[in-house]
Amino acid sequence: MAYNQLKYRKNFGLLIAFVILVTMLFGVAMFAARSMIANFIETEFNNRKVEVFDRSVQPFHEFFNDKIPEISYYQGYLDSVKAASYVSDVIRKYAFVDRVLFYDITITNSDSIETGIKYNHLLVYPKSITSFHLDKDNRLIAQRPENTLTRAYIDDFNTMVLKFVGFLDRVNESTSMSDNDIYRVFYTLNPGKVTYMNIPRIADLLVYKRMMSAPDTTVVAYDQDMFMFLIDPSKIQIKNVALNLYEKIEILPIVSGSVSDQHFYLQTELPLPGALSDYKLQYTSSEEFFNKEINRRFFPVSLGISAVYLILILIAYLIYRNVTINSRLFQLQYDFINNLTHEFKTPVSVIKIAGNNIQSSEKLSAEEQRMYGKILDQEADKLNSLMNKLLSFAQIENKSIKPNKEEVGVEEFCEPIFEAVRLKYADLNFSYAIDVQNNMVVDTTLLLSVFQNLIDNAYKYSEPQRKFLHIDVQQNKKNFVIKFKDKGIGINKKEFNSIFKKFYRVKNQFNQQGSIGLGLAFCKEIVDFMGGEIKVDSMPGQGTTFTLLLPLGPKRTK
Repeated sequence: MAYNQLKYRKNFGLLIAFVILVTMLFGVAMFAARSMIANFIETEFNNRKVEVFDRSVQPFHEFFNDKIPEISYYQGYLDSVKAASYVSDVIRKYAFVDRVLFYDITITNSDSIETGIKYNHLLVYPKSITSFHLDKDNRLIAQRPENTLTRAYIDDFNTMVLKFVGFLDRVNESTSMSDNDIYRVFYTLNPGKVTYMNIPRIADLLVYKRMMSAPDTTVVAYDQDMFMFLIDPSKIQIKNVALNLYEKIEILPIVSGSVSDQHFYLQTELPLPGALSDYKLQYTSSEEFFNKEINRRFFPVSLGISAVYLILILIAYLIYRNVTINSRLFQLQYDFINNLTHEFKTPVSVIKIAGNNIQSSEKLSAEEQRMYGKILDQEADKLNSLMNKLLSFAQIENKSIKPNKEEVGVEEFCEPIFEAVRLKYADLNFSYAIDVQNNMVVDTTLLLSVFQNLIDNAYKYSEPQRKFLHIDVQQNKKNFVIKFKDKGIGINKKEFNSIFKKFYRVKNQFNQQGSIGLGLAFCKEIVDFMGGEIKVDSMPGQGTTFTLLLPLGPKRTK
């Protein structure tokens, strides 16, 4: 049979295609995952701006809806001292309130000429206007506005009063003020300003209406208060609750454009409400900042994808390794069959030749009979030894037999073996040393096979001028330590893990003429079978030392 017909088929093309496909899928999965994360972050960038907006303008809503209405608790009778106390609390608590104007208003039916609004017989005018603000030392400063400013503030006053007297025209005894009426009549919102008039009782409103329509009534005067809050939106504290999304959040004039050349990868904005309507909240993130957030979220995803990829590559590697090992095992088994055939063929051929000679010879001399008898006996012993080794190896490997342990003295076991060595290998420089206190409890037949294999290897794998073997038998607290030290050709360290595998043969000039690769594997199986351990230490060209560790038996001295 031709060699190529017995060659192990290794179809690596399919394996390579699998690895390429998995690698392509890995790249596609990584790209798709990063793109999805980028799209998700961009969507979140646009969606979470409302959350930042609500948290940032919450103090303004609190000021507008809760703090301003506290003025009406005074029922229209605030003097400058109480006004200062109220304003101090507001202006210190809400930093965006830059200045507060307090209008001390008089409502009367007098015909006196004052700066204000006169509607029929009703006159509404400010007795005084006081401006409050904090100085650089955080002290509350109260002062009268300059004349030019006063005229501007009078226009705001007139606007509020016109709404107020217009509402008086519609008041009757059944009137009840809704929230809509309150916001429409007693609030005025302009960019940067919130104006609020103290809300009178319905009874007071009816009195004001009678004063407006009855010319002959007694002249009376009532106090009324109005506050104007000047707002600086740039002082609103921005609360960035999504630091990982928004690199920069600013309050800018709504008509402002970009004043820098910096390119922002993402940008969005929301206009501020009411008195803040001239300004907007602008959210920006640079490409570098955006990519940093993508990478942060992508990292655990990439680890997961990479783990799956590595598992698939590991599977491919294991398949490759298995194919390679099977290929090597196939080659070893093929060599084993060839070598085993050779090992059987040689003695069988010798036996056949001897048998033919005996059969064809008409008469054999006594010397020829002895010679042919010796040949047949030796070759039969070789076949029997080979068969026994194969059978024993299979039984031990499959654990189909149990060790037949018996107690034997170390010297009693070793000396016959060593005497046989001297007779068999006359040119071997052989020595030994025994220093033990306990007897061995071993399967002597199996251990004898180990000794014979290691001794035969020491002789076989040594140059003619370096045939040396020293066997040292000692014991420690746990084991018998038996060392076989030779000066042979040695073994490369890379092969230490392979030489005890069945069918494995070290490639050298001594191993070309038939070795089935079972000797050291057989030794290891036997030693393991008896609960021991075998080790090797070697240097190419200097020699090899095999060490057997066999467990001590019962502590019974010789």
